[in-house]
Amino acid sequence: MPQPGLDILALGNAIVDVLSHTDERFLVDHALHKGTMALIDEARAESLYAAMGPAVIVSGGSAANTAVGAAALGARTGFVGKVRDDELGRLFSHDLNATGVAFATAPATSGPATARCFVLVTPDGERTMNTYLGACQDLNPSDIDEATVAAARIVYLEGYLWDPPAAKEAFRKAVGIAHGAGNRVALSLSDPFCVDRYRAEFRELVRDGSVDILFANIHELKSLYETADEDTALAALRQERLLGVVTRSSDGALVVSREGTEEVAAFPVDKVVDTTGAGDLFAAGFLAGLSRGLDARSCARLGGLAAAEVIGHLGARPQANLAELAVREGVLPG
Repeated sequence: MPQPGLDILALGNAIVDVLSHTDERFLVDHALHKGTMALIDEARAESLYAAMGPAVIVSGGSAANTAVGAAALGARTGFVGKVRDDELGRLFSHDLNATGVAFATAPATSGPATARCFVLVTPDGERTMNTYLGACQDLNPSDIDEATVAAARIVYLEGYLWDPPAAKEAFRKAVGIAHGAGNRVALSLSDPFCVDRYRAEFRELVRDGSVDILFANIHELKSLYETADEDTALAALRQERLLGVVTRSSDGALVVSREGTEEVAAFPVDKVVDTTGAGDLFAAGFLAGLSRGLDARSCARLGGLAAAEVIGHLGARPQANLAELAVREGVLPG
């Protein structure tokens, strides 16, 4: 069913997060690469779940988290992603719609179960993710409603969506519809390992005009341009015909274009509990700011505030009222 007049329509993997605190020894014992995301099969998913400590189960998925965060800041948002008609799929759908995000993608009635991401959080707040894509891989072009995409001012795509072939085609279809309607397309590179797998294709998307706004952390950007040097990566980004938004953890963010580079400081955080969703919520704040007509610097400040809130607690979705917090911090007018 079409969702007319959205500010932001996010396309991504519909995933339920299984979060647990752990220690460095667990990561070593289970051959997990700290701070990264790895794709796993169902057998690996079951063995990890059996070995984990007590877990919290919440709806997640990178682009879905962004849609939720932007909605919390007053943007009209929607999400397109595939779940199975099972217990976790129904939990995901309920949670997303309850936040005010329009989600109407028909669930799969057969095939793999709803996707799960096992998020292991070490005492320093770093998260290591292992994802079973499951039903996510069934997202296909028929799930893309042309009227909904054409009516969305910004279509936001997560790089993780590039893994399943059918989802990749859905991605391309959405880009064509959005640009045909004169709207903007934003892409998050998602993870350095994701960039490593699809570097040439991501570069093509950047350079052929498919992407108008690129979100990346500095590690993803260096992977994209195959350099260990931050300045070299930023110089390459400045040559692209798009708006680049680069996050650098506690060093804040950079807004990069051919006109120049603007540095925006990070918001202070009392204690980093869990970095899951920091990039997702930064994108949420930035895009919500764009939907309000804010300048790029103000958008980055709003993104930084949203990211600072989410890393202060377990889980990738905001717990505070972001709109009230933004007014209180002077990022949005009262």
